[in-house]
Parts: sequence; C-alpha cells; structure tokens
Amino acid sequence: MTPLDSDRFRRPVESQDLPPPVEWRPVLPRRKGATKHKLLTERIIADIDAELLRPGARMPTHRDLARALGVSVQTVSISYKEAERHGYLRGEVGRGTFVRNRVTERADRFMLDRSPGQTADLSIIRAVYTEAHERASRQAMARLAEADNSAFMRPCRPIAGLDRHRAAAQTWLRGLGAAAAPDRILITNGAAHGLFLAVAAVVRPGDVVLTENLTDHGIIGLASVLGFTLRGLPTDAEGVLPEAFEAACAAGDVRALVLVPSLGNPTGHVAGDERRRAIAAIAARRGVFVIEDEVCKPLLETMLPSIAEMLPDLGFFATSFTKTLMAGLRVGYLVVPPAYGIRVASIMRVTSWSATNLPAEIATLWIEDGTAEALLRVQRQEARARQAIVAQVLGSHVAATHPLSLCAWLKVPPHWSEEGLVRALAQRAIAVTPSDPFIAGERGRGGIRICLGGRLSHAALGETLAALRATFEQLPPVYDVRIA
Repeated sequence: MTPLDSDRFRRPVESQDLPPPVEWRPVLPRRKGATKHKLLTERIIADIDAELLRPGARMPTHRDLARALGVSVQTVSISYKEAERHGYLRGEVGRGTFVRNRVTERADRFMLDRSPGQTADLSIIRAVYTEAHERASRQAMARLAEADNSAFMRPCRPIAGLDRHRAAAQTWLRGLGAAAAPDRILITNGAAHGLFLAVAAVVRPGDVVLTENLTDHGIIGLASVLGFTLRGLPTDAEGVLPEAFEAACAAGDVRALVLVPSLGNPTGHVAGDERRRAIAAIAARRGVFVIEDEVCKPLLETMLPSIAEMLPDLGFFATSFTKTLMAGLRVGYLVVPPAYGIRVASIMRVTSWSATNLPAEIATLWIEDGTAEALLRVQRQEARARQAIVAQVLGSHVAATHPLSLCAWLKVPPHWSEEGLVRALAQRAIAVTPSDPFIAGERGRGGIRICLGGRLSHAALGETLAALRATFEQLPPVYDVRIA
C-alpha cells in the first residue's frame, strides 16, 4: 500500500477542513446596564473556560447565532471580536470562527519542561550545552566564590541595572548593531521579560499590534495578558513583507510592530539589510513603534543593522543569552527610545523590581574576559553541524530553516493530519511542536517545528530524526487520514 492508496478515503475538502459548527445556544442573563454584546462576550469566555466550548470547535456563524438569540448580527460580531481580542477565539477568513487553545494550555501540551523517560524532546528552542559550557559555568562559579560579591549581591538599585552591567551590555549590543548609551539600556530577566516591558510601555488594551503570521508564541501570549489586538502579516524568507506592513498601517490604528528579524521562530527566517531599512522607513513615516525580538541575532556571522537604531524615537531592541550561550543564563538587555527610560523602569519596578544581579554578573564577566564570544563560536559550530544532520536525514521534508538556526520547520506529509502526526511521534517518544502555538494570522497549510539544542549528541539527533522520517513516510491510522 502506498500513500496514494489513501485516495479511497477521500471525501470533499470542506468536510475535512471545516467541521460543522457546534450546537451552542447560550441563555443570556438580564443585568441592568449591561449591553447584549457584553453579556454574550462574558458567556463565550465563561463557556470556554468551563470547557463547554472545546479548543478547535467551530462557532456558529454570526447570522445563525443572532437568529437563535434574537439579537442583531452586529451584536454577535462585536462579541466574537472581543473574545478574539482576549485570546479565546480565532477568526479565519472564509472559514469561520474557532475556539482557540489558550496559550498556557498549548505550552503545557507541546513543550516539555522535563524529559520524561527516554523522550527525545525536540519541542523547546534552547542553547546547545557541551562540555565547553560546563567548564565555563564551573569556572564562573569558582571565580565568584573567591571574590567579594558585595558589589552585586547587596544592591537593590538602580532598577534598570548596575552601572557595570549596563556598560558590559553596551559593549555587547554594539556588536549586534544596536549601539546605545547606557541610560537607554535596561538589564532584564531574559528577552521575554524585555519584550513584555517594551510592549507594556507603548501599547494599551484595544490597540492593534502587528507581527509575523507565524511568530514566537510569546507575543501571542502577551496579547491575551495585555488585551491588545494582534494581527499577523504575510511573510517570505526574510520575514514581514514591507508592502503588507504598509497596507496594514494605511488601514489605521496600528500602534506597534513586534518582529523577530534574525533566525525567526519557527521558520528560521533572516531579514536582510534592505528589508530592515524598508520596515524602518515605513514605521518612521507612519509613526509606528517597532519592537525587535533579537534573542538569536548574536548567532549571525554577518553584521546586519538594527531597525531600532534606525528609529531612535520609536525603536525597542531586546536580546538575551538564553538561546545563544546558555539556557540557564536568563539575563537580557533592552534598548529603549530616549524618552522611555523612566517609564520602562517604572514598569519593571512593579513587575519584578529589577533583573537578578547574579546572572547579570556572570554575563558581564563572560563579556569582559571573552568567554561569551568563545561560547558563541561553539553555538555556531554546533548549529551548523546539527542543521547538516537535518538536511541529510530529512531532506525534502524541511520547509524552512537556516544553517545557524536552532530549529527547523517541517512540512506535514499530505497523507497525515498535523495533530495525528504529533500523536504518532509522541508514541515513538519524540516531542515536537505543531503550528498552533505560532499562528498569529490566518491558518495556512501548517507545519511542525523541531528544535536542535540541548545536550542531544549528534548520533542521538541522527537516530531521532531517522525515526521521525520513518513516521512521516508511514501511512497514518484510518482515523487520522488527512484528505487533500
């Protein structure tokens, strides 16, 4: 039997891709002063939280629900939009409105914090860890044990970080094309922390924020937490398309663009010099903030400009060491526009007071003595070696990646459903991440992300990828057949 034999299971595409709407007819309470769309929004959210509406379920059409409840179509449309803004629903043009997996549920489901048993965990992007990293870590701990640590263990100010740490950050950032004065730099607890601070400083509930149509799940989670509307933009091999950014800005109400220009998650795209300048020019003309998540930029061997440096009054730049030097070194640097130093520091104060000084001290020592650059070279060497194994073993199954990326985006074979493939791999003790956590725009063909970091040896990686390929090339169970 060949994959083509699955033709006998064929049925119309619509019946596969568009499940029937759920039979959901809520009873709206009467509450003085509450609008009908507010009551309906509350009911949607409550029923999703109570799991009466399950993730992935297709909601009734606006017209059908309006007719059933005796309300206007506009009331249903407003309620669906509000629930979408809070991260409970996802609208897809031409397909309908679907109950969305909550971000925390998706993280629990697809990203393993600990490897159970013999599971090959390819679900988390993390820095490679070798004996060189172990030695560097031990040497740093020994050095700190013998030193006078009062300079960084006693202070609880300044909020933005100790002067010595910010000076080291300035040196590191200069090498990333993000030169900035120390008073524009804040020490953060990783890039995710920096991203939160930047977004919280300029975005208010209801504002429109743009990002890549497939993007890091962190910004998707922030949309739920901070209550802004996130819209995904079409992309190519260099990330966001300038013409799509321009068109979205022309439509109005865009407050910020959050993007990953270097080795983007999950596709590994890299924006070139011309693309970055085009994005910066549009943002300057439209008065839109640009927040660069550049956690992986240190891995690049070619100097590319920072969009934030081209936008001194509108640009934020966040980076860290967790993806490039060591996963446990959770310290990052955030560059802010000159007018935003006090505001961002005040947000940091009420959320974490300040970054943790101990990891910032280790990062500073490593920048000063050259260890950071040495470990960065190890990461690049390992990334290239592991990507070579991916290319050799998986070949045409790879949809997108980069020689220096710590992940790869794989095609879902036409005879598999995405969820079915993830389940089949899990049964073979291989953890991967499907497309759902990364979707900020319209749902496309989908894909699966594999990650290549951690302590996995080259031999173990090769064996795991061979098992993955063998699963791809198997026919699925009859209940998991995907109909093209």
